Amino acid sequence: MLGDFILEQRKKNKMTQEYLASKIGVSRPTYVQVEQDERELTISEAQKLASVFNMSLEELLSANQKEIEVDLGDDKTNRSVKPEMRIIMPKANVKKFKEVLLYLLEKVGARPNIGETAIYKLLYFIDFDYYEKFEEQLIGATYIKNHFGPTPVEFKKITDQMIEKGEIEKIKSNYFQHDQKKYLPRREADLKLLSAQEIQHIDEVLARLAWKNAAELSDYSHSDTPWKVHEMGEKISYETVFYRDETHSVRNYADEL
Repeated sequence: MLGDFILEQRKKNKMTQEYLASKIGVSRPTYVQVEQDERELTISEAQKLASVFNMSLEELLSANQKEIEVDLGDDKTNRSVKPEMRIIMPKANVKKFKEVLLYLLEKVGARPNIGETAIYKLLYFIDFDYYEKFEEQLIGATYIKNHFGPTPVEFKKITDQMIEKGEIEKIKSNYFQHDQKKYLPRREADLKLLSAQEIQHIDEVLARLAWKNAAELSDYSHSDTPWKVHEMGEKISYETVFYRDETHSVRNYADEL
């Protein structure tokens, strides 16, 4: 749990609860609720806390994830520790994930607001909006509900592969005095793997949402029905897009009557 991780970091760095409470701008009793997982951090508070611990927001976010084994269809290794969840992604989906990510980075990756957390949310809306509109998957990634919004669990393993192959580069940047992980494309996306409909859809999502920062995207995803109806740490069901409210729905159901 996130509270356990924060407690561990506080003790490791020999910090008091009063000190950390003052750093993130809350009272000590409120901070205690965070350590006890009785209160969620806001994005602003999490950014401040990550800075105090000398880590990025993305590192704080990933520390909160359950142990998950991700098999990209070509992993033959065995694990000595049984994971809490096993995710298997077919090779075809892995290829599509890579090309969509590269296309996204080509389009908006250079913007100062587009760090790893923002990319998570853009991929989520690309996937879930497409499913609502066309009732079929585009990337088909698996998203987990956590404190900062939907997170694609395959992201780290796929990006590690892409970095190793020289397809993307990961750099550390600074956005409003907060550490940020950014990804730069090192090759062009292979658009032959994407249909014209898929490319148009991605362009529409980026035009609508890519100007938002990580906090705004997280807030928007938190108010989306698929995120709201699941418990923390659960896989988010694609089928829940059909229960969205008017603020998030991208399908005109009236035209189908």
